[in-house]
Amino acid sequence: MKRLSPAVLGAALALCLPVAASADFVARRDMRVSVVNDAVFEVYGRSPTSSERYWCGAADYAHRVLGAPWGARIHVVRGRGPGESVNKRTTVQFTLDPEAAGIVPEEAPLVSLSLRVGRSQTVQRSIQDCSVPEGWF
Repeated sequence: MKRLSPAVLGAALALCLPVAASADFVARRDMRVSVVNDAVFEVYGRSPTSSERYWCGAADYAHRVLGAPWGARIHVVRGRGPGESVNKRTTVQFTLDPEAAGIVPEEAPLVSLSLRVGRSQTVQRSIQDCSVPEGWF
């Protein structure tokens, strides 16, 4: 069997990198997260789903990928709507930095499952939605 030269092997690996780098994050509860821009990420599932699952996906991504602490607030940038970074009919966009995302944070109750623009929850509160059974609310 013929061995591949390091140059050929390196070129083959380089072709694979953009695909791997652009792969969406797989969050808990079978949700996916895709980056829209430096400040915004969007969460989606295989089909439109409950608000708890969107919050769960956003919190899982914010904590595990972005390194957000438990007390950081996740803000809704855009409620349910078509994907911008993925070809999905229903996604929800979130941010950790409302100013960079161009939204005004809304004063809201401590717990808000609403997906209205400006609503927010802490990462810690949102991650609790990962254990809520489907249809609980």
